[in-house]
Amino acid sequence: MDLDGKDKKALHLIGEYDGKIVAYARIFDAGISFDNASIGRVVVDANYRDKKWGHDLMREAIAGIKSNFNTDKITIGAQLYLKKFYESHGFVQTSEMYLENDIPHIEMIKE
Repeated sequence: MDLDGKDKKALHLIGEYDGKIVAYARIFDAGISFDNASIGRVVVDANYRDKKWGHDLMREAIAGIKSNFNTDKITIGAQLYLKKFYESHGFVQTSEMYLENDIPHIEMIKE
């Protein structure tokens, strides 16, 4: 359970390989994390990142928001170093850099 207390309000996407969890993200309807639907806690095990499963995970998360929440407008709080990754999925930067847990982040939106 995440310390932010939002897990019970999320739909969880879990990627498994050989019985091991190797990828995870959670998606939210509008009004929970941001005014728009959102994707958060996107993570792929470092041992599997060369397989580009992060891109598969993002495509599934975006499709999951469309099918479950009937919207294409998605906001994320992205780690700054992953800006190009999220841009490759149609997100654009909408804020200045801010710190979250001492990690540089930016807000991004996909419409």
